Amino acid sequence: MPVEGARERRVHTGGVELSVAELGDPSAPTVVLVHGYPDSKEVWSQVAPRLAERFHVVLYDVRGHGRSTAPEPLRGGFTLEKLTDDFLAVADAVSPGRPVHLVGHDWGSVQAWEFATVRRAEGRIASFTSMSGPSLDHLGHWIGRRFRRPTPRRVGQLLGQGAKSWYVYLLHTPVLPELAWRGPLGKRWPRLLERVEKVPGGDYPTSTLPTDAAHGAWLYRDNVRARLRRPRADAYAHAPVQLITPLGDAFLSERLSDELEQWVPQLTRRTLPAKHWVPRTRPDQLAAWITEFVEGVEGGRPEPVTATGRYADRFGGQLVLVTGAGSGIGRATALAFAEAGARVVAVDRDAEAAARTAEQSRLAGAPTAWAETVDVSDAQAMERFATKVAADYGVVDILVNNAGIGLSGSFFDTTPEDWKKVLDVNLWGVIHGCRLFGKQMAERGQGGHIVNTASAAAYQPSRALPAYSASKAAVLMLSECLRAELAGRGIGVSAICPGLVNTGITSTARFVGVDAAEEKRRRQRTARLYGLRNYPPEKVADAVLRAVVRNQAVVAVTPEARGARLLSRITPGALRAIARLEPPL
Repeated sequence: MPVEGARERRVHTGGVELSVAELGDPSAPTVVLVHGYPDSKEVWSQVAPRLAERFHVVLYDVRGHGRSTAPEPLRGGFTLEKLTDDFLAVADAVSPGRPVHLVGHDWGSVQAWEFATVRRAEGRIASFTSMSGPSLDHLGHWIGRRFRRPTPRRVGQLLGQGAKSWYVYLLHTPVLPELAWRGPLGKRWPRLLERVEKVPGGDYPTSTLPTDAAHGAWLYRDNVRARLRRPRADAYAHAPVQLITPLGDAFLSERLSDELEQWVPQLTRRTLPAKHWVPRTRPDQLAAWITEFVEGVEGGRPEPVTATGRYADRFGGQLVLVTGAGSGIGRATALAFAEAGARVVAVDRDAEAAARTAEQSRLAGAPTAWAETVDVSDAQAMERFATKVAADYGVVDILVNNAGIGLSGSFFDTTPEDWKKVLDVNLWGVIHGCRLFGKQMAERGQGGHIVNTASAAAYQPSRALPAYSASKAAVLMLSECLRAELAGRGIGVSAICPGLVNTGITSTARFVGVDAAEEKRRRQRTARLYGLRNYPPEKVADAVLRAVVRNQAVVAVTPEARGARLLSRITPGALRAIARLEPPL
């Protein structure tokens, strides 16, 4: 099955005929995508069109896979030396005289490490993006060091990776892998990927899977034992390398790349909260990182412009959507994620404020940032907005439901219209966000995180804040319920509970039961109180990022919020007594 919209060609090399597909403008920089095992080039069918918007994209079926022919005999026909011959033949055919940007996944990455470190390919590779596939030479040295100088930690690393590599031993057995792939395993493989790896179906895997997998077993037999026993001592990368590590990879330990800098002078590291088959499950994320890296190399800067933030290794390149991002805690949160290298969607009712936050996010380190305008209380508008975000930017990795309004006054002075307005924004806005974007996360099946901004008022009663406190208490309980429901899907939910934070909410808060002059006076007095307290929203933003990293359930941010939280659990009567006090207005 050819990649949709691709131009097909055949390349002859070493007694085999390779099926090559091309997309995009041939005059643009060339990006070559190399698939892994037991895949064919169609594993890239979601990534390639995204890259083709800016680059000349080339995919090819590795010998013996897909529409490429197999060597005869199979034994000895899949060595890294012969795979290197194939790559060079493809590169010469699609990009004569100009180096290509190489991208490999799984065994595509294993062989691409060979291309990026052997001398005969030097000058043909401008950059290399590796995911879920180590250099066999580097792996051989990694194992050797742990055997020569064993420590409890190193032995644990060896045992851990040994357990993850169980399938490698099976693939070295004669005949059995071929029988399994051509029999029951080949038939059940698509369903296994959907259930275990959460890989969507559609055009993947292709009907050639049983034959591809049977042939591909020789990738392991022809290379693994030989290279691990005698790894090359000169396996140094001659091009900048971007390493993308899925944190949930069932087959490879993160520790395999611990000493990679000694082999790669120009190394950029990325991590992704996903499982092994990221070309199928996270195509938007991969396309964004590959684009940024390739454009950086083409522009003369092999290191991407980024991420100085504290959590850069955790959030780099992830898609983060923040509501109420035009000011205050929302803006600070958007900028904190931007400093960590995340892609940011800044959402606010005020289009100009959202645009300012998006611009500041780009300056702070976000690879890209967008401004969007929507009323979070409008269910139909949020439906359309969620569909637009998924189509334009991809599925959100982290959702921050932060938009909110303030309302103060006696319960009997609070009209049904007042109640509706505060609940529509503070509660229904959170419900809409969780329902729409949370559902997209769940359907993608690769986890994510939802952060809901509640308040210390959620558990600290006050005679002056019945509507506001009720809305925030509902957000807190909704967050707890969602956390329980979504835990099995790998989606974390955190409720952030700030106290007195110096933001613009005081200038827009409404005070019911008083005339306009008194409302203005109370608003100014409250703003002065918050200003004197002067707790910056940046500290709340840091708590948001920390909550995602640690998957915390409820985070009381300010000292007064933490104190009230403690009292609510130990001596709730004291909080009730404080609630009876007349506020100093």
